Amino acid sequence: MSEVLNLAGYKFAQLDHLPELRARLLAYCRAHDLRGTILLGPEGINFFVAGERDPTTALLAELHVVPGLEDLTAKESVSTEQPFNRMLVKVKKEIIAFGIDGIDPARRPTEKISARTLKQWLDERRPLTLLDTRNDYEIRLGTFRGARAAGIDHFREFPEAVGQLPEGMKAQTIVTFCTGGIRCEKAGPFLELAGFENVFQLDGGILKYFEECGGAHFEGECFVFDRRVGVDANLRETDTVLCFNCQMPLRAEEQRDPRYVPDISCPHCTPDGKA
Repeated sequence: MSEVLNLAGYKFAQLDHLPELRARLLAYCRAHDLRGTILLGPEGINFFVAGERDPTTALLAELHVVPGLEDLTAKESVSTEQPFNRMLVKVKKEIIAFGIDGIDPARRPTEKISARTLKQWLDERRPLTLLDTRNDYEIRLGTFRGARAAGIDHFREFPEAVGQLPEGMKAQTIVTFCTGGIRCEKAGPFLELAGFENVFQLDGGILKYFEECGGAHFEGECFVFDRRVGVDANLRETDTVLCFNCQMPLRAEEQRDPRYVPDISCPHCTPDGKA
């Protein structure tokens, strides 16, 4: 396989007959040697799939015949190796774990802004707060300049983190962002329920921003949940790896630390503590 096409996408929509849909999609993916994960739930679909270009692209056609997914889109990137080990199709209660009732992105979404609109706002130095809804270990690889981290280790902690935000932020313009946009689909409505008055979400997340605007206003790289670990502003795989022991992403300079031992440990999990 000379070039692997990676597709990532999601859509919040009411889906029915999930066991049957799971079986059909799993059969298709196995027949065409696709690998990755497809999560199905009553609230929609979330997927990361990779394989040869033609059958991977054709997967979208398979999904478009599902009621509610007719306009489903996906972000594309390429890699030299298959980033996934196997193909999983799962039926879940939520396609992104949050654990809060009453959040319905399909019917009550937060207003989205495009990557180009956000870049324009940042170019103009508009007063706004960029709120990074990702986990701390992801953020350490890179984020928008001046962004505020949610300060969480898992997205389920986001509601509690919102309770720690300053009261004065409720009147500010807030733009939430994450890797591909799906976490903001729930973070935005939760912020609005919590009394934040002017909330937007970056449509398509960091990956869409890289695709349309490159690295403007962004420092570092973007963590991704596959074998590539990190991609740069050109959506190319970086040299970042995961520590075998603690699963912390390690940039190239951290891999030169004498405490980094491949398949054993890194500066973040050795007895003397963090680097």
